[in-house]
Amino acid sequence: MAKKPTNDNKTSVVNFGVGWVVIIYCLLMFFLYVGMCNDGANITAPNVAHRLGLEQGDIMNMNSLAGIVGVVFFIIVGQINNKIGPRITSGVCCIISGITYIIACNAPSIAVYTIAMCFVYGSIMSAGYVAGGTLVADWFPKKKGVVMGYTTMGHNFASAFYVQLVAILIAPVSTQLSAGGNDLANVGENFSAGIVPIGIAAIVLGILGMIFIRNTPQERGINPDNVSDRVYETEYDTVDPVEGDGGWTTGALLRIKELWLAAITTGFFQICSVGVMSQLVTRNIQLGFTPQAAMNVMTILALGGVVGSWLIGIIDDAIGTKKTMVGFGIWYAIALLVNFGAADSSSPLVYISLFMIAMGIGGSANFTTSLPTSIFGRQGFDKVNSVIFPIQGAITALCFLVNGVVQKMTGGEIKMAYLVFAGVALVNVVLVLLVDEHRFNRDWMAAHKG
Repeated sequence: MAKKPTNDNKTSVVNFGVGWVVIIYCLLMFFLYVGMCNDGANITAPNVAHRLGLEQGDIMNMNSLAGIVGVVFFIIVGQINNKIGPRITSGVCCIISGITYIIACNAPSIAVYTIAMCFVYGSIMSAGYVAGGTLVADWFPKKKGVVMGYTTMGHNFASAFYVQLVAILIAPVSTQLSAGGNDLANVGENFSAGIVPIGIAAIVLGILGMIFIRNTPQERGINPDNVSDRVYETEYDTVDPVEGDGGWTTGALLRIKELWLAAITTGFFQICSVGVMSQLVTRNIQLGFTPQAAMNVMTILALGGVVGSWLIGIIDDAIGTKKTMVGFGIWYAIALLVNFGAADSSSPLVYISLFMIAMGIGGSANFTTSLPTSIFGRQGFDKVNSVIFPIQGAITALCFLVNGVVQKMTGGEIKMAYLVFAGVALVNVVLVLLVDEHRFNRDWMAAHKG
């Protein structure tokens, strides 16, 4: 039995008790997701392309295809998660992702690579967002903003360290870069072998998750958000059960405007963030940074983004998810337009834009769970998420298509994609304004009755 809080614990942003185990678990799943699928492409895409004798744009297009095919996994895993719960679902998905990531990075052909990456995308994204999102909604329904701020620090840590970690594991590239080389590829068999420890880490995380994680806080003897019994009984909905589908059916959810707005708006922000970060090293090299300097810049930005993720989570809980998303969209669009206007690495615009991007790195991922939880609450959230996340995932995957098409059309020039992403962010601000933020949230209604 976990220790109950000695006070109401309504406003604390650190006192989650045993809930910290869930937070760290979700953080690590996000680290692996971003490393395997997004930012890691800065080093995996050129190396796989080099080994298979292809252009990097071809690999990026296959990543986009894998992301789209992964939607099928999200639908299936969402239904499984609804039946067996997020503990087992996340664990099994982590194990699958680890195995298939090793296969993908050792693939003998682009066909094997693409098939393996379909499983990587589908499994690790399902682990972090489908199962992990359900864990956050059930454990932290009213503090989901700051909690997502903590969990999405995994995105930032991956941006900071994943490419560097792979560079260490494939030691020859470190020598090449320190010698002033201009290519992140051409490291041969060392690259394929260096990926294996990362795949094993994902497998181990899945096993540990199935052993130590629980589906609800009540299974650990605490209340949601680790609040006192008095607060839980008076300010939360204690009548409607969290387990089950919450009265929702797939058809009913698909007929609700808020479901589509939540899926599209969170997906659009993911397009912007993932699209930028997955090619940030390439963009910085094109601005005149050396490859090692470009990776160092990414590391510094991502570490700064840890603070940004936390701040966005705090703002989310303080003023609401809707207002936070509007501010985020305007901020991120300005950041991308400033970067687009930079001529080279000596321009002050580069550093202004990079600071702004850093503050928003993890923010977009915060909203993928925070907005649906604000709208629908925790009752039946696994059912809601099983419908909403496949749509989010399909939209997010388009970022790789944008990057791939732009690189193919411009001979590898990536900055034009930043202009597209800035436009997406501004359009998204308008869509967010149409959201009814607490329409079906029973905990919110219980706290605001009368």
